[in-house]
Amino acid sequence: MLIKDRLAAQPKAPPSTVTEDQMVSDAVTIMAERNYGAMIVVDGDNKVTGILTERDVVKRIVGAGKSAEGMKAADIMTRDPSVAREDDEIETWMKTMSQKRFRRIPVVGDDDRLLAILTQTDLIAYAWPVLLSQPKELALRESRRTFYALLIGGGLLVYAVAMVILAKVLL
Repeated sequence: MLIKDRLAAQPKAPPSTVTEDQMVSDAVTIMAERNYGAMIVVDGDNKVTGILTERDVVKRIVGAGKSAEGMKAADIMTRDPSVAREDDEIETWMKTMSQKRFRRIPVVGDDDRLLAILTQTDLIAYAWPVLLSQPKELALRESRRTFYALLIGGGLLVYAVAMVILAKVLL
């Protein structure tokens, strides 16, 4: 399934954004109020220049023993993050996000402008029905395999019994 199809089927609110020159304290306040783990950093044309995550705040401010006072988003954001295109396959990004261990991916259009943010939660919601159907499919596949083995074994048993009976009758 393409990302744009998923977004059309399950619309989301526009992602919260900040610019590089906005204060980190303002971004963190918005993240806390909205219970977001990240904000996308965009330029004046709404093109992605970075992402500001909880991890960035913890590593580059708290962990470094610094104060957020006077810091701008550009000072701590992750620059040039991976971005998904609306025509990309969701499955591709499920693998990529899992392998590269990131939880959010900005989605951009053909004009490179931000359209949405795809999260691991979105991917789980997409994958959940597929995951639930797999045990049923596996059980059905195994039962068919077992059925055919029993059918062949039963046929051989009937043949063997018939041969024994025939041998006794003829002898």
